Amino acid sequence: MSIMDYNGSAIIAMKGKNCVAIAADRRFGVQAMTLATNFQKIFPITDHLYLGLPGLATDVQTLHERFRMKVNMYHLREEREITPSTFASLVASTLYERRFGSYFAEPLIAGLEKDGTPYICSMDLIGCVTTPGDFVVAGTASNQLYGMAESLYEPNLEPEDLFETISQVLLNAVDRDAISGWGGIVHVITLDKVITRTLKGRMD
Repeated sequence: MSIMDYNGSAIIAMKGKNCVAIAADRRFGVQAMTLATNFQKIFPITDHLYLGLPGLATDVQTLHERFRMKVNMYHLREEREITPSTFASLVASTLYERRFGSYFAEPLIAGLEKDGTPYICSMDLIGCVTTPGDFVVAGTASNQLYGMAESLYEPNLEPEDLFETISQVLLNAVDRDAISGWGGIVHVITLDKVITRTLKGRMD
């Protein structure tokens, strides 16, 4: 088993019309053994920016603390909030500087730029950035997430429709992956609010 598959995870981010959504499963396990069903894999960075971290659970927590410190330092130096594209560069450079002993996590970033333009991207272990125009996936269930997202995604979805689509993609994908699942959490980010909902999934 790959070290990336050790704890299991499923994370997806999806663009909508002046909104963006990011969703993850809740499972924390050691290979096939489930230890907890409330593990946090998505972290708020600013009011309009969220970070998803699939991978090895210890590196997920380490990276979250490093990024929180770096974003706080950015706020102190620049006296403004960091934008999603700038944060993506910060994450990529942080991963690349550890390329010879990399963190075992593949970050996803979802947020809104100042003008309301949705921004999503994903990275590999050493910070190579991919910025597609529709959705990004990561984790052990990524193959299943791709299949469901390509079936259900439509461009320019309104926030409620985007929530329904990303929820169905996540729940159907983790049903087909033995080391992710046990419910999910979805954040839909718009310019004036963030809608957060917890999903109930199969508990077997």
